Amino acid sequence: MNDHNMFLPLVSEFFEHDMTAASYVLESMTAEEAAGILQLLQPALALRILKNLQISYAATLLEKTDDAFLDRIAPVLEPQYLATVLMHLPKESREKIREHIKGQMESDIRELLEYPEGSVGRTMTSEYLSFNKNLQAHEAIDKIRSQAKKRFPSSYAYVVDEENRLVGVLNMRDLMIAEPHQPLESIIRKEVFSFHCFVDIQEAAGELAKRKYFAAPIVDSENHMLGIIKAERIIKGVQEDATKDIQQMFGAGRDERVFSSIWFSLKKRLPWLHVNLATAFMAAGVVALFEGIIAKLTVLAVFLPVVAGQGGNAGAQSLAVVMRGIVMREIPKNKTLALIAKEGKLGAMNGAIIGVITAMVAWIWYGSPYLGLVIGLGMLVNLVCAGLSGAAIPLLMKKIGFDPAQSSSIILTTVTDVIGFFAFLGFAVLFQSYLI
Repeated sequence: MNDHNMFLPLVSEFFEHDMTAASYVLESMTAEEAAGILQLLQPALALRILKNLQISYAATLLEKTDDAFLDRIAPVLEPQYLATVLMHLPKESREKIREHIKGQMESDIRELLEYPEGSVGRTMTSEYLSFNKNLQAHEAIDKIRSQAKKRFPSSYAYVVDEENRLVGVLNMRDLMIAEPHQPLESIIRKEVFSFHCFVDIQEAAGELAKRKYFAAPIVDSENHMLGIIKAERIIKGVQEDATKDIQQMFGAGRDERVFSSIWFSLKKRLPWLHVNLATAFMAAGVVALFEGIIAKLTVLAVFLPVVAGQGGNAGAQSLAVVMRGIVMREIPKNKTLALIAKEGKLGAMNGAIIGVITAMVAWIWYGSPYLGLVIGLGMLVNLVCAGLSGAAIPLLMKKIGFDPAQSSSIILTTVTDVIGFFAFLGFAVLFQSYLI
């Protein structure tokens, strides 16, 4: 090890100076030799090298490294990359790496590997060729030759960027006739047909048959390359067990299913109904606070269901959009606040329009412009709150570990009722001298 440490600065400098050449040298070695060198590098440099290697070879190297190295490298690996690596490893090796994945990283990987039943994500294979777009033609050919015995031949390879996003498909004929130093990005065909990982298998089978493709890449909502789906696998109905093993290893999957037993479903749902009962009394308590003004102006009671109904519906619209975004993984972590703000603005616009219409109806119905003003202002406040809450609540529930599908609607109903009643009746108190 001391001899190794003597040459470590030189090795690190070589790797940093020419990442492509260093990657080629590693791929020409045995996995044990390459893993030994990788373990000597700093985690940040080792990560850059791993991401420049074929994903299957990178997985093999991680499999050969020791626990001390895995402890150092695991915290700097991106969840998306690590999830892809795990799909290239046998179950025993996945368990070994799994021991070094902690906290939020574990939760993120579980989510990435949670594909619905009947989706192409459950059936895809991780055995495919991929290259970085900055690689030159002769370097790609050398890599294919050096690893020919490690992977089956294919007529196509996929080209990705530094974040493993699919940017194109590479035909082997185009690669062979290209100039040696021509970058792959200039050779590839950028119009790539792909499937989202949640697409139904039957739909994928129909598309592959119609286009006469033998395979197609599988991507997530941000176009990260996850695997490929083969037409022969769909036709034969062969199911891939590897992804299911990983899901079970990380505890993926929702507890309740459509055909779960009645007692199991009751156990899952009844606690939330108790929560709903408690929150309903909260809304009733708000109304009780304004019992005096309601006794003086009984007409206010007529509009309470209108306020509650509009707030609930507006919140449900936001909730539905955000829930779909969560399920389809369309909401990056750095855009959650932007999403909440967008729904709040939309709520303000809806509230202004609906508030004016409601105010006009109340004015014409009861002949009181101030009653119209009160109901209009109450509607505006409630719909703004409904938009913000419809977006924020499911995101918060998901972050703290609750199932958003079960808990969000109950909390949302309470928030819109409480805020709506308080705003409407509060404005009635403020303008009561004009109403009575």
